Amino acid sequence: MTQQLPVIDLSGLMSDDHIALHRISREIGKACRTIGFFYVVNHGIAAIPAAFEQSAKFFALPPAQKRALAIEEVGGNRGYSGLLHEALDPKRGADMKEAFNIGLDLAPDDPELLAGVPFRSLNAWPDLPDFKRALLGYFDDCVALGQQIHRAFALDLGLHADFFQDKLDRSMATLRLLHYPAISPGAPDQMSAGEHTDYGNITLLATDEVGGLEVRTRAGEWIAAPPMPGAFVVNIGDCLMRWTNDIYVSTPHRVINRSGKERYSIAFFFDANPDALVAAIASCVPAGENPRYEPISAADYLKMRLDASKPAGGAAAGPM
Repeated sequence: MTQQLPVIDLSGLMSDDHIALHRISREIGKACRTIGFFYVVNHGIAAIPAAFEQSAKFFALPPAQKRALAIEEVGGNRGYSGLLHEALDPKRGADMKEAFNIGLDLAPDDPELLAGVPFRSLNAWPDLPDFKRALLGYFDDCVALGQQIHRAFALDLGLHADFFQDKLDRSMATLRLLHYPAISPGAPDQMSAGEHTDYGNITLLATDEVGGLEVRTRAGEWIAAPPMPGAFVVNIGDCLMRWTNDIYVSTPHRVINRSGKERYSIAFFFDANPDALVAAIASCVPAGENPRYEPISAADYLKMRLDASKPAGGAAAGPM
């Protein structure tokens, strides 16, 4: 595991510094065409420690309190998923992780909720002071950062910088808190999160100091993505790969917690709006060729991927 993921400095991105935006777009474009993973630093999000504090408090709750918020009961890909409940790589067995999902926070009378728009659902909240406030603030910060990174994508792809903005302003994003218990020394091959690709546009992953994330290069080599204090690990998801006609790479990855310690991470899966049309960007289709994929709405694409990941008799699995 000698290759390293690129590190991209986002200084100036959030302030509409056009020189910085063009620099960042070049660096991001190169990473997206090769490994599909990169770190970002100087991203402007200061609430990461507070989000981890709330995550630890949630996973320390008694099992019955967590199960009361089970994803099967809450619906809409919201709520709690217990240990060994998901198998991202079924041939390697169930994942040794537990998770809690939240999405765009809606009022009970939200028009999209009342209309039954796909992936619009109410969040479920544990009885923890400050949990909702802290996590919704973090969610909003990640939305803003994700939108800015898409401006860099757009420039790299030969589009106007705002190409993606009206496709991401009511995103189907999911914020997923993750807890990986220490793996027993007697089960060294136990997957914490089996090999998979993510389904949406991008993932912003914050990790604690415990490693375990591994990325598979195009050559088939597994390389480590070690923790980098204050940084996000960013990766391209399958939907953006489809949007770019496979110009950008959605890369398989996995988590194996060999540390002997508990591991925590927070993944922000940034999907497009439910009605956004995912159709091959013209600049990504070579002259004289047809796009590799038919157009599809972002909601239909996400549903297709989640349905395909459902274990027999269970709820849809969630990445990382």
